[in-house]
Amino acid sequence: MSDLVHLTVHQLARAIRQRQASTVEVVQAHLNHISQHNPALNAIVTLDEERALRRAQESDAALACGENWGPLHGVPVTVKDVFETAGLRTTSSFKPLANYIPKQDAAVVARLRVAGAIILGKTNMPILAVDIQSDSPLFGRANNPWDLSRTPGGSTGGGGAAIAAGMSPLEVGSDMGGSIRIPAHFCGVFGFKPTEHRVPGTGHIPDFPGAFKTLRHMCAFGPLARCVQDLRLCFSLIAGPDGRDLDVPPVPLDDPPHKTLPEMRFAWTDDFSGVPVTAETRAALAKLADSLSELGCRVERLNPPEFDFEMAWRTHGEIMGAIVGVNLPPPLRALGPPLGAVLSRNEPVYRGITRGVRADMRRYMQGLARRDTLIQALERFLAEWDAWLCPVSPTPAFTHRRPGIGLPTQSIEVDGHKLPYWKGSISYTTVFNLTGNPVVVLPLARSKEGLPIGVQVVGRRWRDMELLSIAEQLAEVLGPFQPPPGY
Repeated sequence: MSDLVHLTVHQLARAIRQRQASTVEVVQAHLNHISQHNPALNAIVTLDEERALRRAQESDAALACGENWGPLHGVPVTVKDVFETAGLRTTSSFKPLANYIPKQDAAVVARLRVAGAIILGKTNMPILAVDIQSDSPLFGRANNPWDLSRTPGGSTGGGGAAIAAGMSPLEVGSDMGGSIRIPAHFCGVFGFKPTEHRVPGTGHIPDFPGAFKTLRHMCAFGPLARCVQDLRLCFSLIAGPDGRDLDVPPVPLDDPPHKTLPEMRFAWTDDFSGVPVTAETRAALAKLADSLSELGCRVERLNPPEFDFEMAWRTHGEIMGAIVGVNLPPPLRALGPPLGAVLSRNEPVYRGITRGVRADMRRYMQGLARRDTLIQALERFLAEWDAWLCPVSPTPAFTHRRPGIGLPTQSIEVDGHKLPYWKGSISYTTVFNLTGNPVVVLPLARSKEGLPIGVQVVGRRWRDMELLSIAEQLAEVLGPFQPPPGY
């Protein structure tokens, strides 16, 4: 078969299973593509070429004997460098872990292997997954295949670039502020942030190896791929309790009742509390709303009437700050107030983070109580709709700039208006980390510069399979994945 590197996961799995292509051919095609394009993209930072080819040979031998390893038999995949991989370097782009070789797999990695996947390597990311660009102090900067002068996003930016460029058909990432969704949006691929606690985070760094667990809220783990069908397949394989991450409940992955697109109800918005998005983003969302209305859907431009976005941003920052602050020594925690004076600039997320770094137990619990209130408000709103359609970020992929989401000198330009770095990047994504709702990102349109623009499709908590079904029907309206030119 030709063009193996642009097939979807389920197409590759079928081709291998039906002997239309050998696993060795598939893996070698991806390794050749990586060799050709990764020097410019710097998306894959650790390549496990020898073991991948050996496992590919074992895959073909197994099929020849009638043995099927599972739904991903022989399919090559990549993994964000935040997940432990047995015998393969795992750094989280953190210099003290530059030579860390885990003895065990993270839960999501182990489940991919059990399903028959072959791990090609690890993808680029910012230090400890804390930025919306993927500029690693260990490996350097990842670039966007649509325009090398722009970021692929973060913190799963290397994974987003690898999927778009044909270097991998499937990536597993993590998302605590938009880290799956923004790379999907910037790179023109599909991404899924499941409901919080649907997928175990065992073996995710942070938390650090051997340390006690602090990452208990707002982080989710999920796939990036080239179609919704692949998102659903991967999610079905990695979801559910693992006996180690005890926050993950045994919620079944039930197939939702069938509902046709004209029967669905969609709310949509292009405005979270006045944070501007580009005119092209507004036009693309409005066009989607019109298309759905013409198909017979009930469509209304609407925000949740009881939801306070400013409170949500501040609360997300405060809980995040508390998670970070618990591991800081007292002298650094004491820097919270003066640091806040420098960074706050009247922005709620900065105030929240610096306040959270010094939070005592009472303040932390007050933050969680506010979170509960906001979750309830959003769930009441979503009970009236099948999904809520929102921007992913105010702009398409922006040009590279100095890394560091807290730097006060950073800004993002939105149609001539400068926004602080956090507001111009994560203001439309952090809300759903705070509330824990599942979100699918679909490629929506292209800017006049040819850059991808995505849309967030938001569903009710725990109804992940229902949301994926809705997203798959929306994807039929929007069209299939298109690779960037030259790949």
